[in-house]
Amino acid sequence: MSRIGKKPIIIPENVQLELNHKIITKGPLGDLSLKLPREIRLEKKENVLLVLRKSETKQAKSLHGLIRSLIANMVEGVTAGFKKTLELSGIGFRANLVGDKLVMTLGYSHLVEIEPPIGINFAVAGNKITVSGIDKELVGRIAAKIRSRRPPDAYKGKGIRYEGEKIRLKPGKAAKAGVATGS
Repeated sequence: MSRIGKKPIIIPENVQLELNHKIITKGPLGDLSLKLPREIRLEKKENVLLVLRKSETKQAKSLHGLIRSLIANMVEGVTAGFKKTLELSGIGFRANLVGDKLVMTLGYSHLVEIEPPIGINFAVAGNKITVSGIDKELVGRIAAKIRSRRPPDAYKGKGIRYEGEKIRLKPGKAAKAGVATGS
């Protein structure tokens, strides 16, 4: 049995769950929903939710831990939310907020604008961009979309990187010091 799938999900007091063929999680920050596959069933006891398999098929086994993780992320998202921080590094690289829209100067001849989808908020402080929201998958996807506009350069490390991300820099062209050219 899946080790992750066996773990119970503790439901905080300020979170409400509606269980049908889909699970709806409502909390102080908003609500999220997830359609349940036929192979998975949920069992709620007081403030604990168990994710169980209906059969022992390969499909049910592969979905067991996944569905449990998705539901746990939904519960955490509607109570605390998720955020990812990106860092801009490079001369002239800047980010600003114009209304809700993120506008970045990344060394191109044009400005790069990113419109936030519903449920996502941007915050800019200095050279850091924070993407926050209640849906973990959407926060990660939007952060990856921002990073893809100018990924870190392999030689100087200029670009957009995740906070704490280590970039391995290539050494570049070796100078031929002390080698005589010609005859």
